Amino acid sequence: MDFSNRLKNLPTQFFASLVKKVAIAVSEGRDVINLGQGNPDQATPEHIVKALQDAAANPQTHKYSPFRGTNDLKQAAADFYKREYNVDIDPNTEVAIMFGTKIGLVELPLAMMNEHELMLLPDPGYPDYLSGAGLANVRFDTMPLLEENEYLPDYTKLTAEQKRAAKMMYLNYPNNPTGAIATKAFFEETIHLAKESDIAIVHDFAYGAIGFDGVRPISFLQVEGAKEVGVEMYTLSKTYNMAGWRVGFAVGNTKMIEAINIIQDHLFVSLFPAVQAAATAALNDSQQCVDELVSLYDRRRKALVQACTKIGWQVTAPKGSFFAWLPVAKGYSSEEFADLLLAKADVAVAAGNGFGKYGEGYVRVGLLVDEHRLIEAIERIKKLELF
Repeated sequence: MDFSNRLKNLPTQFFASLVKKVAIAVSEGRDVINLGQGNPDQATPEHIVKALQDAAANPQTHKYSPFRGTNDLKQAAADFYKREYNVDIDPNTEVAIMFGTKIGLVELPLAMMNEHELMLLPDPGYPDYLSGAGLANVRFDTMPLLEENEYLPDYTKLTAEQKRAAKMMYLNYPNNPTGAIATKAFFEETIHLAKESDIAIVHDFAYGAIGFDGVRPISFLQVEGAKEVGVEMYTLSKTYNMAGWRVGFAVGNTKMIEAINIIQDHLFVSLFPAVQAAATAALNDSQQCVDELVSLYDRRRKALVQACTKIGWQVTAPKGSFFAWLPVAKGYSSEEFADLLLAKADVAVAAGNGFGKYGEGYVRVGLLVDEHRLIEAIERIKKLELF
């Protein structure tokens, strides 16, 4: 027996190797402060858990879900976008329910592209974007996200051939790993390019709720013409601390939504209805828990930046997401620096090169431990006298 060529072509799972390194250190009895993860550390709000408990006690939720999700959850997604972003969404034709948005990000190339066609991906970017390209056996080119351009791709650097050949483009703001946010002008430029070159846009809005300094992250769909060219992926994992629940949705272009629904008709029978009921409650009920969560991340962000500045580590505060994108010490590659911090300071960070070629020179730090542990991590790093 052997694996299929499709499986052999998949990239190495970056996060799996990171988790293994941390697990080995912990197994040795070391007190590791893990800043390399992207897993929310807070509990799911009680009212959402209660909604699940109540729904799970109802025998009606023990049956198969409708293939394309419950009407209640699709309506809740539409209502959420109207309330939060003033975007009109048709719950019947412009919403696709998913087992978390990673599913949609990986399956869309399978659903919308033919083998060897070209997609454009951000670099640095979420590593699982490459999984979709590998499974669909499509080509991809990367668009550098550089600090001097606020970590936005520079479309003037795309060649005429790339514009002609590209069928799909992925974007992600607030950005993982850089913490950058997008502007309305940038999305307008994106829509113009998409229309001019017939490129489908997929905006990964995983961190859409998390913005700082009074700036609320903009939804791609808020910009005129967005639904004509693309979809936006919204997960409940980050906004409501529901990462393990695996629930999210896509909204936008009807053709792309239908493509997601068709491929999922053949792969799944949608989510456990009780989980969908809990997700409906999350979207519909009070959003105070979201405000409190963003305030928590902001306090951690400020504590991290202040601690780094204190030891001479010159860093830029993230504008969104729960990540900080920090430059490595002079004389080290990203991986060497990350390995050094784990070996000598028992601090785990994610090496920037794991997110792409242009991630070299940085490490990603998650704001997913309390302020005291963040400060302790930087104090440990201070003792290495790297800055």
